[in-house]
Amino acid sequence: MTHGQPADRLRLRATMRDIDRTGFLPPRQRPHAGQDVPLPIGHGQTNSQPTTVATMLELLEVRAGDRVLDIGCGSGWTTALLSRLVGESGQVTGVERIPQLTEFGRDNLARLELSNAEIRQAVPEVFGLPDDGPFDRILVSAEADELPDELVDQLGAGGILVIPVAGLMIKVRLNHPGAPRVTYHGGFRFVPLLRER
Repeated sequence: MTHGQPADRLRLRATMRDIDRTGFLPPRQRPHAGQDVPLPIGHGQTNSQPTTVATMLELLEVRAGDRVLDIGCGSGWTTALLSRLVGESGQVTGVERIPQLTEFGRDNLARLELSNAEIRQAVPEVFGLPDDGPFDRILVSAEADELPDELVDQLGAGGILVIPVAGLMIKVRLNHPGAPRVTYHGGFRFVPLLRER
């Protein structure tokens, strides 16, 4: 498959304007959608602050045509943003461990009629979708204690994983042959990445 150039900042900002955060929040939080803060979406989870989402998406270097895995997708906002960035030739699969948020996210995607995006219920004790890889890009919106090798293993050649690990944002680029290249991009706080429900 042929891939386009990574989304630049202007395209990323336009996408974040077009796919407004408001529609991905519970009604009580919608008046606060314009604030650059994480907002609760229920079940102890949050919708990440917009500047953090923008930073992660920029690090991810999403291209048209990419297959993207969005782990910890919550209300589906990042899944919808990624859907727009990969375009009609790409595919985005969100994974969420909390059933009520899985349904909330699915409803949000259905409202936008995004044909290249879906949200699946996470399988307990499994990170990601190992049987569906490899993926060109993997975004994780939950903090791990250490870099999960099983997520790196789900990347295709040239793939990129962006994940918060122990308070730092990490970008992993899988260049074959050889070991993945890991870079660090500042401190961030997230809800924990968990295996169980």
